[in-house]
Amino acid sequence: MLAQIIDTHAHLQLNHFDADRDEVIQRAHAAGVAAILCISTDVPSSRAAIALAEQHAQVYAAVGIHPNDCGATSEEDFKQITELAQHPKVVAIGEIGMDDYWKTVPLPKQAEVFVRQLELAAQLNKPVIIHNREAGAAIMDTLRGHDVTKLTGVFHCFSEDWNYAELVLNLGCHVSFTGNLTYKKSVLPEVAKQIPLERIMLETDSPYMTPVPHRGKRNEPAYVMHIAEKLAEIKGLSLAEICHRTTQNAVALFGLDVGLLS
Repeated sequence: MLAQIIDTHAHLQLNHFDADRDEVIQRAHAAGVAAILCISTDVPSSRAAIALAEQHAQVYAAVGIHPNDCGATSEEDFKQITELAQHPKVVAIGEIGMDDYWKTVPLPKQAEVFVRQLELAAQLNKPVIIHNREAGAAIMDTLRGHDVTKLTGVFHCFSEDWNYAELVLNLGCHVSFTGNLTYKKSVLPEVAKQIPLERIMLETDSPYMTPVPHRGKRNEPAYVMHIAEKLAEIKGLSLAEICHRTTQNAVALFGLDVGLLS
């Protein structure tokens, strides 16, 4: 029997998958991916993620407004995200957070939208999926500024050092690794080695962040197994153990249907 695993972050609603979306989901299932979380960046992508989750038993959705897409966010957008978040297959608010790499939206505006969505997640008792690109300090400053000392969620596509990982763990959050864990010059294996396995999840961030040996091609959820293999090597554990433990973590955090994994 194949080891089962969960891809906790993919963007299957993007047009990168328009030609073969169903086949991509089938390939993931054949590779042992028991569930895929389809993550959103704005209101239309949130609707599309829910539509996919309605069509496929193994697909779940997260809804939210990405920091690079929040510049023109209106009260109507917040209202719609709030309504969408109450769909039975929506398991998280995300991806939300801050980004100081692209600089498309001023950080104060990003912080405002980030906090509004943190409040929504708390109100609905859902975990958050946090985007951080070169904005680690800004995120922590924003959390401290709003007296957030504990948080249920995950810092996705983790790319910071061990000191930052400690801050994330102290918040109560999980850390999720993508294909960047497999890159030849990556320093992330040393970070992953120190993070307790019960706080790690795995993701593809499809269609981005493609792991070795497929780097340079479009990423897809089936490739999460390559990231699991790398983590098994780092931790000195079997692939089956890594799949089992990271799946348990995702099921617990997102409240997924464990019957799916039997």
